[in-house]
Amino acid sequence: MVDEIGNAIKVMHDENIKFVRLQFVDINGIPKSISVPLGSDEDMEDLFNDGMLFDGSSVDGFVEIHESDLLLKPDLSTFSSLPWRPDESGVSRFICDIYTPEGKPFKGDPRSTLKSSLEKLKDKGYSYNIGPEPEFFIIDQDEDGNYIPHDDAGYFDVDPTDKGTNFRRKLVIDLEDLGFEVEGSHHEVAPGQNEIAFKFDKALKTADAVITFKQAIKAIVDNMGYKVTFMPKPFFGVNGSGMHCHQSLFKGDKNLFSDENNENGLSQEALYFMGGLLKHSPALSAVVAPTVNSYKRLVPGYEAPVYMAYGLKNRSALIRIPAARGKGTRIEYRSPDPSCNPYLAFAAMLEAGLDGLKHKIDPGEPTEFNIYNLSDEELGEKGINVLPASLWEAYHAFEEDDVIKKGLGQHISEKFLESKYAEWDEYRIQVFGYEQKKYIGL
Repeated sequence: MVDEIGNAIKVMHDENIKFVRLQFVDINGIPKSISVPLGSDEDMEDLFNDGMLFDGSSVDGFVEIHESDLLLKPDLSTFSSLPWRPDESGVSRFICDIYTPEGKPFKGDPRSTLKSSLEKLKDKGYSYNIGPEPEFFIIDQDEDGNYIPHDDAGYFDVDPTDKGTNFRRKLVIDLEDLGFEVEGSHHEVAPGQNEIAFKFDKALKTADAVITFKQAIKAIVDNMGYKVTFMPKPFFGVNGSGMHCHQSLFKGDKNLFSDENNENGLSQEALYFMGGLLKHSPALSAVVAPTVNSYKRLVPGYEAPVYMAYGLKNRSALIRIPAARGKGTRIEYRSPDPSCNPYLAFAAMLEAGLDGLKHKIDPGEPTEFNIYNLSDEELGEKGINVLPASLWEAYHAFEEDDVIKKGLGQHISEKFLESKYAEWDEYRIQVFGYEQKKYIGL
C-alpha cells in the first residue's frame, strides 16, 4: 500500500512500472480503465493531484453527451501491480474516484456512492465490515461450441475428479501477490464450480477487492486456455453461483453484533440490522441480484435463498447466523450473486441495516427448520414471505423503496432503473429453444 505521492512514484520506479492503469467501474460494476505510460515525476505528480479528464458519456449510467467531461483521481492506497501481465510490460493499477470538472464527487460514481453511505457511520465511530464469498465456474466448450463445465466434480472433491486444483493453486498465489489474504479454496457443489474465500475487511476495501478478484481470476484462467464465468446460473439443473455476504458493525475493536449475555450471542443491534435487511430485501434483490439470470438461481431446491427469514445456522433462510461468536459474530446475507456491482450492493445493504437500527425493526423469531419443506399455506401461516421471483418483480420493489433509492442517490437510482427496464425488455421479447420445443406443435 502507498499513501503519498512521492512514495507511490518511488514504488513504481522500484518495480520497473512502465504503464499505469486508472480503473473505475460503470453502473453495472464492469471494470473500465485508461492506460497511461509512466511519465516524468512531475507528470505523475500532476496526475495524482489533478486527475485525468475522460468522456463520461460513453460509460453506462454516467452522463449525457452534452455534459461528458468527468475526472479520474487515483486512490493511492489501491496501488497494485498486475501479476497476470507479462513481467516485461510493467503494469500497475490504481482504482479511481470520479469527480466533476469542478472538483465535486460525481453522483453517478458507484464507489463514491458507497463512500457516502459509509460517511453516515463516521460520527458514531462505526465501521462496516464485509466478507463476501464469490463463487464461479471454470468452463470449456464442446465440439459444437456449447459451454460446458470444466469437470464433473462436486462439493469438496479432490483430484483427479476435481480438475480445478491447478487453477486454484495459481489463482491463490497470484491473489496473494495482489495483497489478498486467502482463507481457503475448494470445489463447490456444481460441476466446474469453485470458490476462493478471502478475509473480511472494511466495506470499501472489500468492494475494491471483489472487482480486482473477478478481473484477476478471468485474466489468469484465460492465460491458461480456459474461461471463467461469474454468471449466476450458467447451467440448468445444478446449483448457481452466489456471493454470500458476511457482515458486521464494529466500534474500534468491539463487534457491535456480539452480546455474550444473550442466549444466542447476538446483540439488539444485530437483530435490528437484520430487521432492516429483511424489510428491504425485495428492493435489495434488484441491486444484489441484478440480472435476468439471477432469478434462475433464486429458486427452491438448489440451496439458494428464496424465503425472507433468518435462522441460526439455517441455510434455507435468507439470513444465516454462522456459529462463530465474539469478534467473529456476523450475519450472512445469502441472496447476492457475483454479477452485482459490489459498491452498490454493499451500500444498499448498509442503508437497509441502518434503517433497521434507526427504526428498531424487529426481525421476529429465528426460523429453525427447513423452509423448503413448507407449503404455500404453511408459509402464509408463519408469515414468511418470498423474495422476488424475477428481475421485473425486483425492480418494481426497488421503485417503491424510498430508503434504498435515497441511499443510492437520485442519479444512481434513475440510471440503474433505466438499465433494468432495458434489460427486461430485451429479455422478454426473446424466443428460446425451450419455448420452441414446448409450443411449436400448437
